[in-house]
Amino acid sequence: MQLLPVKRALISVTDKTGITELGQFLSTMGVEIISTGGTRKMLQDKGMDVTSVSDVTGFPEILGGRVKTLHPHIHAGVLADKNNPEHMDTLASMNIQPIDIVCVNLYAFEHAIQDDPGIEKAVEQIDIGGPTLLRAAAKNHASICVLPDPEFYQPCMDMLRDKKGIDLDFRIKTASFTFAKTSRYDQVISGYFNQKI
Repeated sequence: MQLLPVKRALISVTDKTGITELGQFLSTMGVEIISTGGTRKMLQDKGMDVTSVSDVTGFPEILGGRVKTLHPHIHAGVLADKNNPEHMDTLASMNIQPIDIVCVNLYAFEHAIQDDPGIEKAVEQIDIGGPTLLRAAAKNHASICVLPDPEFYQPCMDMLRDKKGIDLDFRIKTASFTFAKTSRYDQVISGYFNQKI
């Protein structure tokens, strides 16, 4: 798919930089926004209609927030190849809507360990759902756009405004950035654990 139209966006961010502007822009474009926790509350407080991830999954956040987005109703919508009729038939048969943008950034693990709070507290700052969503969307860049950092918000909005879709070159660029970012994230975590051996 060369030009990706956008109807649904999943937004779940720790770094809220620029997220209000992105959310408002997507709302004015008629895009359904799906979100979690603090991001959802912030967007709603700014007057936006936001669908809770729990409403999409039919399942509440559990284990103190450890499990929110790890659900087939989210990940099937992210990983479906929109050029594959079998994938789209499967989504339709299971009443799952595809997702077009994944806008996620990660728990600030590196910041959390600066004063070394101890391994038990540190592990609670290891993001699981975020990297999973980012990698899934980056893998499926042919059918979805991943926005892993605020630096990509304005170019994405400009492209949607000008072209009514997100082009493939931009999606490949953000996918490449995503894999580099998640790789570095894992290296920081690995380094922390190695210090504890």
